[in-house]
Formats: sequence, C-alpha cells, structure tokens
Amino acid sequence: MAVGKPCTASTRPPARPPTALHVLAIAFALEVSVGKTNTVTALNNSDVLLPCTFTTCIGFQDLVFTWYFNSTEMVADPMSLLLQIYHGKIKSKASEPFLVGRNPRVEFVGSTTGKDNNISIVLKNVEFSDAGKYTCHVKNPKEKNAQHNATIFLTVVHKMVETDNTLTLIIVGVVGGLIGLLILFMLIKRVVLFIIKKTQDGKKECLVSSSGNDNTENGLAGSKAEQKAPPKA
Repeated sequence: MAVGKPCTASTRPPARPPTALHVLAIAFALEVSVGKTNTVTALNNSDVLLPCTFTTCIGFQDLVFTWYFNSTEMVADPMSLLLQIYHGKIKSKASEPFLVGRNPRVEFVGSTTGKDNNISIVLKNVEFSDAGKYTCHVKNPKEKNAQHNATIFLTVVHKMVETDNTLTLIIVGVVGGLIGLLILFMLIKRVVLFIIKKTQDGKKECLVSSSGNDNTENGLAGSKAEQKAPPKA
C-alpha cells in the first residue's frame, strides 16, 4: 500500500488586506447595465429594444462592445463568433461607434457622445426563435482590457396579455375619496373654529362695552349728588 507524503505547514504568506489602490480600482471599474429589469417581452413580428449602457470613471479608448445571443463564454466558446449579433468599436468619447459586424435584423440605436454611454440595439421582426438570452459585453483597453457584461432575457409572445387594473383603480379611488373627505373635514373644522372664535370675541367686546357704560353712569350720578348744595337751615 502506498504511503502518502506527510502533511507539512504551508509556507504561503498570509493574504494582505485590500489597499486603498485596490479600493480605488474597484470604484473605477468598468460596469455594464441593461436597466432596472433584465426581462423584456415582445410581440411576434414586432421590433424590440434591447437596452445597454456602460460606465467608466477613467474614460475609454478603442473600446469594443459585442452583443451575443444565448452565449456567455465570450473567449473560450469557439462558437461565440457565430452567436454575435452586433459587434462595434468606439475610438473615444468624442466619436460615435462604428460597425464591425452585425446580424441583418439588428440595428444600433445608441450613442456614446452624450451623457450616457448607450450601446442599445433594436431587434427587428422578432420571431419565436429569437426568445432567449442576450448578453451585452464591453471591453475597455484603457482599463487594462477590463471586461464586463450584462444579460437581458427576451420572451416572444403571440398576443400581449392585458392586465386587469380594475382592483387597482378601485383601491386608488377609495384612497383618493378618503383623502378628499379628510381634507374637506379639516376645512370645515377650521371654518367652524374660526366662526366660534369670532363669536366669542364679539361677546367679549359687548361685555366690556356694557361694563364700561355702567361704570360711567354710576360715576356721573355720584358726582351730581356730591355737587348738590346742602339745604339751608
């Protein structure tokens, strides 16, 4: 029976914590996005937009972007060239992308000279066989050939299903009605309180005025009595 080698302590140095340079590199890394949702539904024989944008904080030079259909192995897959539906290059931020190759039914609709680096495409005359996974892949030589991709899933249907929004409309109507009643109640309350305050202020003014008149009359009467000469003996 063969005997294995005895276990020995590893001489590999301990891993170093990430430095500020590594954190900075992560912050400046290339990022590709297909939007808030990665699912798209299209009607058969219609045109569908496949969105894609990329961001990079250090800019780009001779950037390459490729759209793939049902493929994620961009380099190792020997069939990747056959699965490319659009391939383009961008010289710099000041220039628009130029076409390298594309599927006849794919049209580029993006722009990279504006605020967003938009490399979206439109797939025309969608068929049921077009359903699947579409990958937007970007490679930036300026970031030491950094690569990133994002995937969007396309579903092709014969007929769009109409969503029944009756319940939603009822809920919105009820909530809106309650809010309206609450606002009306608050307005009526303010008006009633205002009227009550005015009425109370008026009563106070009447009481003060009446009390002043009484005091004045009593004072005058007392003065006349005091000024009256006493009867002679």
